[in-house]
Amino acid sequence: MASDPGLLRLAAGLRTVGAIALTLAVLSLFGASVSHLVAGAISAMVATFAIREKQRGPQAVTLALGLPVALVSVTLAALLSTRTIAGDLFFVALIFSAVYGRRFGDRGTALGLVGFQVYFMSLFVGVTRESLPGYWGAIAVAFACSATARFALVPQTPAGILARLRHAFRARLAQLIDAQVELLDAGPDEVEKALAQVRDGTARLHETAMMIQGQLEEGTRDEATARLVQRRIADAEIAAERLGLLLLTARSAERADTLTLHLPGAPVPEGGHLPVREEATDVLRRDLRALGLLVRQPVADGTGLAQVRNRLLGYRDEENLPSASPPVQDVFRGVGEAARAVLGLRIALDGPQDESDDSPETARSREELDAEDAAIGGAEEEGEAAEEPKGLRRPTTRAAVQVALGSSLAILAGELLSTQRWYWAVLTCWIVFINTASTGEILVKGYRRLLGTVFGVVAGIGLAALVGHHTWTAFAVVLLCVFAMFYTAPLSYTLMSFFVTAALGVLYTLLHTYSLSVLLLRVEETALGVVCGVVAAALVLPVRTDRRTNELLTTVLDRLTDVTSAAVEQLSGGAPADLLDRARDLDQALADLRAATQPLTHPVTPLRARRDTAQYVVALLETCAYHARSLAATAELLPSHPSIAADPRLRGAGQRILHNVGAIADRVEDEHSTAEVQTGPSIASLLKPTTRTPPGYARVTDRVLRHLQRLDEAVTGLARPLSVPVAQDPG
Repeated sequence: MASDPGLLRLAAGLRTVGAIALTLAVLSLFGASVSHLVAGAISAMVATFAIREKQRGPQAVTLALGLPVALVSVTLAALLSTRTIAGDLFFVALIFSAVYGRRFGDRGTALGLVGFQVYFMSLFVGVTRESLPGYWGAIAVAFACSATARFALVPQTPAGILARLRHAFRARLAQLIDAQVELLDAGPDEVEKALAQVRDGTARLHETAMMIQGQLEEGTRDEATARLVQRRIADAEIAAERLGLLLLTARSAERADTLTLHLPGAPVPEGGHLPVREEATDVLRRDLRALGLLVRQPVADGTGLAQVRNRLLGYRDEENLPSASPPVQDVFRGVGEAARAVLGLRIALDGPQDESDDSPETARSREELDAEDAAIGGAEEEGEAAEEPKGLRRPTTRAAVQVALGSSLAILAGELLSTQRWYWAVLTCWIVFINTASTGEILVKGYRRLLGTVFGVVAGIGLAALVGHHTWTAFAVVLLCVFAMFYTAPLSYTLMSFFVTAALGVLYTLLHTYSLSVLLLRVEETALGVVCGVVAAALVLPVRTDRRTNELLTTVLDRLTDVTSAAVEQLSGGAPADLLDRARDLDQALADLRAATQPLTHPVTPLRARRDTAQYVVALLETCAYHARSLAATAELLPSHPSIAADPRLRGAGQRILHNVGAIADRVEDEHSTAEVQTGPSIASLLKPTTRTPPGYARVTDRVLRHLQRLDEAVTGLARPLSVPVAQDPG
């Protein structure tokens, strides 16, 4: 459950394999030939993976529309099979239309995929006019079997996916707590590995939270439920990340920087190589493990677990903290806050709990959670829709032109290598443009496809030798490869390409066209397709990696400004806003930037300094996102939490941060900008507690100031790698 959140990869693999197996079974009952079996299998695979809608109704409509598209595609392929020039021109036009169709959403993307892949299948199996009726039947059977697999054999609903994602979130949260226990005890030689595990666990937990965010709208019965789940997931994620930071601080000579959890290979803070050596360490270790147990097991399993929960929640009161150094006491406080987040998560996901064994501290936590739940409303987000680019500036149009010209090159060059197998170059050129937006991304994807193809050819040779011409054994091997292809696709494009090529080696054997030269030609055509794709992307309406990353970086900074300004305004007494949605928009923008920087951070890149800079900038932005997310979560508690009050002075304290974010954004957009980053006294020093400040607010106010201070430091830290001038502090 933790390794495959929502079981999405497992379902995709089983659904595709089920559709193919059912198609083969039905076609074999009618005595179909091997070529018809292969065509049916490929069509079933395409009809299954092309559908991207989340709701079953739209999925059925797209599948129904896909069948006539597939029949038209295979018919035109057969009619043009003897007219080389006309066939090539139509193939290029089809490729352009398929890519351009992405602008019409998931349905346009799916129908484009069906049209292209079925045309490719026709070239692969050699469909002719005389054999066309048989292939019509095979395709119709394939679509019917795909529908059966999707809606009957491996059904999925948004609500079911969301439920499994919530289980995955719990599992990953428990794994992160286990990693934090290891970090507490790690010796000098083990601390780097333990920190890496905490870093990886934190990233995996955040990934699952974002997946849940993507399913909330369709997977919940109403907006109030969606916002409640979103709130509790955010609370648990923030509490777990904060607990990791507090543990690092307890091991360190000074407070740990959030950057330590976000920058791969970041060193352990000074003094942090020695484990915590205090009398309270054994109690802390026990309570961390108990926290992990609360995440894994429902409290209803026994009174003992309820007592454990009561003890952990008791750490939210100062008088219940064990005798220890201040940093270790902070960890106990973090355990108490994490236990409260787990309690809120369980109530939101599982409904009301047994309250018979509650301690006063637990009852108080429940009251706070109930007040928060009642205060969660549907604050409407107001904003103007971003203006969509026109003409060739529109991404779908630009990509369609690029892939059409690249495919034309691939056809011309591919036919020089082979007049029979040239379509492999076209397929590769098409694939490297899918889900890519810059020349660098296309280059990295092409490299991964070529690498997977080379190793897949070796595997294909071995598999072809093993199965020989045993038809059903060969199809069984193909099904295993298809399952592995879909199961590994989100993890590694190289692995996916490996399994595709291995399966093709077996299919060539079934079609009696296998030879070592054919598989080697596959590698050559793949390399040629990569080259054509990169050339088209670099020379035709190019989007440089630097331009793409700068655009996304500006978007991240804009989202950071939105979250921070709204959170500070609300903490200062302003009107409530939809803060968590804004925070998740920031997270999504940051995820897009992280993906776009892969060409810069790839291990094979020769520009080491540039790679380190890109990793450092992304890590700093992740640090900013964590603190902004924490500020947003705290601000949303204002209407209901008894120990949080608005402080108008925060509005002035946040102005420097917002100015600096804007200055960095101006510099990224225009390198000639004269905007400067401002420095000054610590934000915490600007807001001294007054005699009128109620004592209950002190710790929450201190936490808000700490997040603002860390956010200020992280934003200022962005100035150096992004070459933004820093104004001298006049004081």
